Amino acid sequence: MKLLLIEDDPQTAEYLRQGLTELGHSCDHAATGVDGLTAALTNSYDAIVLDRDLPLLDGLSVLRALRANANRTPVLLLSALGQIDDRVTGLEAGADDYLPKPFSFRELIARLEAIVRRGHAPTAPGDTLTAGDLSLDRLARTASRRGRRIELLTKEYQLLEYLMRHAGQVVTRTMMMEAIWDYAFNPGTNVIDVHIGRLRAKIDAPGEAPMLHTVRGAGYRLDA
Repeated sequence: MKLLLIEDDPQTAEYLRQGLTELGHSCDHAATGVDGLTAALTNSYDAIVLDRDLPLLDGLSVLRALRANANRTPVLLLSALGQIDDRVTGLEAGADDYLPKPFSFRELIARLEAIVRRGHAPTAPGDTLTAGDLSLDRLARTASRRGRRIELLTKEYQLLEYLMRHAGQVVTRTMMMEAIWDYAFNPGTNVIDVHIGRLRAKIDAPGEAPMLHTVRGAGYRLDA
């Protein structure tokens, strides 16, 4: 993999860079948010390891700037802040996964490989999912409803694709958490509900028949 490591702590950066290099990965390093954002927008990477607490430009600002520039490179966000609200904030900003510090190098590698696999899932040209008047182009990774283009962040796209593959079926929070975040389900987290709320607001515009429904006590269902 060709990776970008954006980390300001010299010891952590060298530890990760050396470990990644020993595994055969190419690893560029940036020590500030500004330098990291410039590198990410200038070069092509398989994934980005991004520290949340950075000088000049913090990690969340880097992440939001990447997504605002339509950069969909998978991002693993690192942070000493590991509470549920902190993880939700990072995921809402566009992170593909969130790893609290301290962490094990093995887990970091496993999570990196997982988000890269998801980002490079094979698709066929013209491979489109449809549910009623909602369509999802898996090649272009875009969605539309009745000709209205729907802009989706990475997790929103993955959620919508999963729901459309199970259209008409009740999908539980546990199923979505394990399929999209690779997390063991924690009943105390509201990550799913937050992302579902954002996704619903985008696909169910005013005047359109609601498609994404909450099934009380069970999960969610996308109806055509």
